[in-house]
Amino acid sequence: MNAKVSLFATLSLLFAAASYADCIPLQGANLVTPGALKMSTNPTLPPLQYVDNQGQLKGMRIELGEEIARRLCLKPDYTRIEFSAMVPGLQGGRWDMINTGIFFTPARAKMMYLIPYESQAISISTQPALASNISKIEDLSGKSVGVEIGGFEENTIRKISKDLVAKNLKPIEIQTFDNFTVAFQALRAQQVSAVISIDAVAAEYQQKGMFKQVISGLEPTPVAIAFKDAKLAAATAQVLNNMNADGSLPALFKKYGAAMIPGTFSVQGPSS
Repeated sequence: MNAKVSLFATLSLLFAAASYADCIPLQGANLVTPGALKMSTNPTLPPLQYVDNQGQLKGMRIELGEEIARRLCLKPDYTRIEFSAMVPGLQGGRWDMINTGIFFTPARAKMMYLIPYESQAISISTQPALASNISKIEDLSGKSVGVEIGGFEENTIRKISKDLVAKNLKPIEIQTFDNFTVAFQALRAQQVSAVISIDAVAAEYQQKGMFKQVISGLEPTPVAIAFKDAKLAAATAQVLNNMNADGSLPALFKKYGAAMIPGTFSVQGPSS
């Protein structure tokens, strides 16, 4: 073994030892697979969660999940699946954690353990050539809007449509899709007039020159990670607080231009 290889091996062992020395022991946590943190994600929300040209999972939330697993001495194990299947899958014991940026609501906190950690809001995107046609909510009246099925965004656009009807305006023609990638593909093909998504995603598409973010900042709401097991949730909340204290969490958010919620991270759930 040459000197360079020997040095690399030594440094790798030292890094591994340091990593595990910082781990939070999981006493009594009910994991789907011992030694692993199984997480579900819907990688259709760049830059927060997406698949790169090599087919690898990338993004802020992906990195966060991997770091949580590392600090818990667990192997990260991702399942790529549509959002609509995530809560049933968590309740059915298919994964330990939903890591897809699930919006916090009191109703969801009655079903599972949530840790709000990220601040997000809702945006409307459209084709650049049509951007002048939509500058306010009322401009959505009578137009077709695409959205991922089953999420906070769908609930938001349905609420907006009802509010428009209450103002004696035409309802929105809401078209649901399995995920946001398909919704934006429909927008590109002019099958819908606009897509409702989160601010970070709309801003990313605008930066790439693909679509125009015409409305933003709607319904600001904390985003959470979700768990079935209370002890795993509590251990993860401690990891987030440790990451906040050592500066790695703010650095991760800054890297992707995202916003953390202020204060201490805590578990909100059925028994909290």
